[in-house]
Amino acid sequence: MSFSSFLANLIIPLNLCVTLLVVAVVLLMLGRRRIAAALIGLSVAWGLFWSLPASSLWAGGRLEQLYPYTAAADLPAAQAIVVLGGNTAGGRLNWFQPYDRETALTRTESAAMLFKAERAPLILLSGAALEGSQSEAEFMANTLRKEGIPSDALLLEKNSFNTYENALYSARILKERDISRVLLVTSALHMPRAMAVFSRQGLTPIAAPSAPQIVVPDDPDFSFWLPDERTFFASRSIIKEYVGLLVYWLRGWV
Repeated sequence: MSFSSFLANLIIPLNLCVTLLVVAVVLLMLGRRRIAAALIGLSVAWGLFWSLPASSLWAGGRLEQLYPYTAAADLPAAQAIVVLGGNTAGGRLNWFQPYDRETALTRTESAAMLFKAERAPLILLSGAALEGSQSEAEFMANTLRKEGIPSDALLLEKNSFNTYENALYSARILKERDISRVLLVTSALHMPRAMAVFSRQGLTPIAAPSAPQIVVPDDPDFSFWLPDERTFFASRSIIKEYVGLLVYWLRGWV
C-alpha cells in the first residue's frame, strides 16, 4: 500500500471516527476526561461533516469543475487516448443516488466514443491486476473489443498500481511511438491529479473527463443538510484525491 493510500485510509470518516472513539475510551479509563471528550466531539464532527451532501458538493465539486466535461465530438484531436484503470465498471450518474446500469457511463465507454468520433487513432489502457491475474488494462481491452474497437488500435500498460505509475509507464510507451498529445480519460474527480502527473512526465494531456457526478440530483426530496449514509461512505473518494494531491506534490510528482 502506498503512503498516500495509507494516509487516505487512516482519515476516511469511518476509520478516523472509530480510531478517535477507541482512543477516547482508553483516555477515559485513564482518567483523562477532558481530552477524551474533545476526541469524541471531533469524531462526531468529522463524521457529520462528511455525511452532509453540502460537504461533498463543496469539496468534491471544486475538483470536478476544474476540468469541465466536454462531449467527445467537441474535443480536439490527439495522437492517442489514454484510459486510466480504477472503477472501470462504475460510472454512476449521480453521487447521491443509487447505481443504475442504464444510466452509468464507464471510462471504457467514454474511450470508445472518443475513438469512434475519430479524436485519436490509438487507445492506451493503463492498469495492473488489482485482484486476480487479469490486469485492468486487459479487462478494459476486452470490453472495448466488444464495443467494436479493433485490437490493433489498443496499447496495454499492465504494470501500474497508482496514478503516478499510470503516467510513468504510459509515458514510456507513448514516447517510444513519438506520441505526446493525448486525450486523458478518467473520472472528473480524479482528473486534476491525473492531469498534473501526466504533464509532469512531459506529455501534453487534454482532459476528457467523465461527466461530473457530484451534482445536485433531480430529486425533490434531496436535502443539502440531511446526513446521508451513501454520502458518508462515498466521501472517501474525495478525501483520497486531496491526500493524493498533497502527497504527490510533496514527492515532486506533480
